[in-house]
Amino acid sequence: MGIWNKILKNFTKKQKRALYHILAGAAVFLAGVFVPDRYGLPLLVNILAFLIVGLDVVKKAVKNISRGQVFDENFLMAIATIGAFFVGEYSEGVAVMLFYQVGELFQSYAVNKSRKSIAALMDIRPDYANVERNGELITVDPEEIGIDEIIVVKPGEKVPLDGIVIEGNSSLDTAALTGESVPRKVKAGQDILSGVINLNGVLRVQVTKPFGESTVAKILDLVENASSKKSKSENFITKFARYYTPAVVIAALILAVLPPLIFPGAHFSDWIHRALIFLVISCPCALVISIPLSFFGGIGGASKAGVLVKGSNYLEALSQAEIVVFDKTGTLTKGTFQVTEICPEGVSKEDLLRFASYAESYSNHPISQSLKQAYGLEIENSKIEDAEEFSGKGVKAIVEGTTVYAGNRKLMLMQSIAVDERDLIGTIVHVALDGKYAGYILIADEIKEDAKDAILSIQQLGMKRTVMLTGDNKETGEAVAAELGLNEVYTELLPGDKMEKMEELFQKKSEKGKLVYVGDGINDAPVLTRADIGIAMGALGADAAIEAADIVIMTDEPSKIADALRISRKTLGIVRQNIIFALGIKGLFLIMGAFGVANMWEAVFADVGVSVIAILNAMRALHYQSAGISERNRSARLRINL
Repeated sequence: MGIWNKILKNFTKKQKRALYHILAGAAVFLAGVFVPDRYGLPLLVNILAFLIVGLDVVKKAVKNISRGQVFDENFLMAIATIGAFFVGEYSEGVAVMLFYQVGELFQSYAVNKSRKSIAALMDIRPDYANVERNGELITVDPEEIGIDEIIVVKPGEKVPLDGIVIEGNSSLDTAALTGESVPRKVKAGQDILSGVINLNGVLRVQVTKPFGESTVAKILDLVENASSKKSKSENFITKFARYYTPAVVIAALILAVLPPLIFPGAHFSDWIHRALIFLVISCPCALVISIPLSFFGGIGGASKAGVLVKGSNYLEALSQAEIVVFDKTGTLTKGTFQVTEICPEGVSKEDLLRFASYAESYSNHPISQSLKQAYGLEIENSKIEDAEEFSGKGVKAIVEGTTVYAGNRKLMLMQSIAVDERDLIGTIVHVALDGKYAGYILIADEIKEDAKDAILSIQQLGMKRTVMLTGDNKETGEAVAAELGLNEVYTELLPGDKMEKMEELFQKKSEKGKLVYVGDGINDAPVLTRADIGIAMGALGADAAIEAADIVIMTDEPSKIADALRISRKTLGIVRQNIIFALGIKGLFLIMGAFGVANMWEAVFADVGVSVIAILNAMRALHYQSAGISERNRSARLRINL
């Protein structure tokens, strides 16, 4: 009983009922083998077995016919098995229905198991949040908490909302959110995402986003809506089944009626029997169930790896990628800038940094943030007048009565200020005071640990081009591209220039090939939308980029792009295997059935057997093992610019 209970534990209530019907029907069917062939007992026993195991199929067929849905698998099985009784093949009729129900139970179990795998993976919605109000800690629904409120996350609890840790340090289990098995450390001052699990210390977190805009809410929305965007393969199967089923019913009817009228000596009973076998074989279950299940599994497998795919159409399109285009900052580099060199001319280092920091203080650009961080003192806004930003060039402001220009070489030339070319790796912020050149400040970024291996893996997957588009200077952009092994790089681009380069790259792919763009910034949103497949860095990426993207990388690791490409190709490979296998076996057995070579038992294999094999194959899409990155690149640290 222990083994039996363990088996039943994995079944739903509906599946248990179906299992009991199958077992009872099988017992009655086997009993019919031993009853004496008199008084019509074999017929009565087989009818009883058929009612136990097949009545629900007949009911579904009748109900669907009343709704105008005539040609489905229930109709095909009902007419084939009932027809078997009329031609005297009682045991075959019951056996076909019995094995069909076994196949249906297995299919239901397989689909349910796949859904449970993804449901367990996405079980990241927090049930409650501990919020500090009026000096007390109370438990409320996360949706009731507003921005800037303070929540407390205890060990073992899910983080309910996005925020900033203001007190405490701990380790976080991010597996459900990012697919990363190694716990991540977090301390005061760092961002924390909803959906992760706090493993040890108590954390006090200041909420930065309402629940509806939190990471966990967006992920759940992406997964829930992914199935609404069907791939071309799924649309093909839907249309195929719509025409295929009535076609085979008509073909079976012709097969039952026409040959006895044409060929001398042909008997209606023989040809009706062939037509019934033909109907059993023709059920399109293997295709109708296994193709969507393959994509469902592929999306689930990608989610486990920390890659959220917004629809199976994007998963299918990704398998045809030929060109991958990257933004640089926050995508291939960390986007964390630091002042590494201050070179004044005619002023002190302190004054050069102070004027640049004040001039840049109104900007939220990472470079501006790094200048303010290096300055280290509070910015007194009363000392700043007439702040103005020049897109893609820099800023102008009057600081303490001094006109300050801070930006790139283009800004200096625009003000007719001579600037020497400098071959430096990093972002150079040139500073001019009252129309005179005052020196420059060098700011450096850091390449992500897995970026080099990511590019290599993508190229090994057969990409025609790997390209980087950046607004950074030529020296820095080319240095990054050379370090990472990119095929092409275009530098000093304004947001509008990126779109122009994208249009040029579109001309370099084949008719069926796809162009992928990977970015993370607000200015990447238009380009992400224009690309065939837009991929956004989701952990630290801008909300606008995540909304515009078709695929979101939750770990901000470029290596996940190669994982996504492999998953898409694996999924499409499984889909093609199932289509070829199902159609090939079906076609062969349909011909055999029409010519009387296949019997009912072979028909059962052609229907149930093919479905089971196709579904087992489809479930492989759920499982994917990331190749990871090399220790060589994991330990490498290269300081360069954005």
